[in-house]
Amino acid sequence: MSKLSSIPTILAGANEKKKLLDHLPKMVGKKVLILGDIGLDEYVLGEVRRISPEAPVPVLEVESEDLRLGLAANVAQNVKSLGGTPILVSVVGRDSGADLLASLFKQTGVDTSNLLVDESRPTTRKTRIMVKHHHLVRVDREMRKFLSAATEARVLERVQSLLSSVDAIVIEDYAKGVVSRSLIQKVVEMAHKANKKVLVDPHQTNSGDFYAGADLVKPNFNESIALSGLDYDELRDDPEMVLDLGHAVQKKTGAKEVVMTRGKDGMMIFSGKNIMQVPTFARQVFDVTGAGDTVIAAIALGLVSGLDLTESCILANYAAGVVVGQVGCVPCTVAELRQYIDELS
Repeated sequence: MSKLSSIPTILAGANEKKKLLDHLPKMVGKKVLILGDIGLDEYVLGEVRRISPEAPVPVLEVESEDLRLGLAANVAQNVKSLGGTPILVSVVGRDSGADLLASLFKQTGVDTSNLLVDESRPTTRKTRIMVKHHHLVRVDREMRKFLSAATEARVLERVQSLLSSVDAIVIEDYAKGVVSRSLIQKVVEMAHKANKKVLVDPHQTNSGDFYAGADLVKPNFNESIALSGLDYDELRDDPEMVLDLGHAVQKKTGAKEVVMTRGKDGMMIFSGKNIMQVPTFARQVFDVTGAGDTVIAAIALGLVSGLDLTESCILANYAAGVVVGQVGCVPCTVAELRQYIDELS
C-alpha cells in the first residue's frame, strides 16, 4: 500500500451533514479581520462581428458590463454572506476604482471604514473584455510594489486598534503590495499577544519564511511548491511527494496547520503530525475564480465558531462546490450552502 493511499479520507455522512447544518447559525456575527490586497473585477461582454478598419483588431459590440469585488474584497463578502462580520483592512487610491468599490461594498453590506487611502497608488482594477466566456484582452490598473513605510504604519495602527474586537485574522496576499514580510511579522506578533489566530492565504511568488509565525496557511498545490522550496520535477514525477510537500510547508512557515487545496482532488490537511484528506464536493465546475477566497472565509468562520479544523474544511469544501458552479467571483450564501449540503448525496 502506498503512503498516500493510507491517508484517511474524511467523508461527510448524514450525521456530519446534520452537525454542519445545525452549526451554521453559530457563525452569525463572528468577526474576522481580513488584511490584504483588494481590487475591482470589471467585465465587459459583447459580440465580435467585424474587424476594425483602423487596425487588424476585433471590434467588440458591448452588450453588458458587470462589476464585482475581487481579491481580499471577495473574502470579505464571503464572510458576510456566510453570516459573519468582516472587518476589512486594506489600501485604495483616490480614483474611480475606489468609488466603484465603495458602491459594491455598500450593496453587499461590507463596512469600508478601515480602507485607507494612498493617493500615490491606484486602486487595483482588472478589466476583462470578453466574448461569452472567451477573453479578448485584460486591462490591469495596479501598482505591484510594497506600501510606503508611512502607509504601512497606518495599516498596522489600524490593525492594532481592531484586534481586541475580532475573533481571528486572515491575511490575504495577492502580491499587489499591501502584504510585506515586515507587516506579517508585526501582525503575527500583535495577534498572538492578543491571543488571536492568524490564517494566511499565501501567494506563489513568496517562500515559506515570508509567512513565518502564521497559525494556518492555505496554499494550493503550486503555492505549496513555492513555499516549500522543493523541486517541482520531483513532485510531478512522484505523487507520494505531496506528503513531503505538506510537511515542508509546515517547517518553512512554522504553521502547525496547513490546508493544501488540490482542485479536483479536494484538500489535504496537515495538522501537527496528523494528515487527512477531504474530497471535493463539487457537482459541476464552471469557473474556479474566487473559490480559494470562499474556502479561507469558511474555514475561518468554522474555526472561530467552534468547529474543529477537519469539520471547517468539510464546510469549506461544500461552500467551494457552490461557487465553482457559477461564473466569476461570487460569494456563497448561507441559503445556498444549506441547500447544497442538503441535496448532495
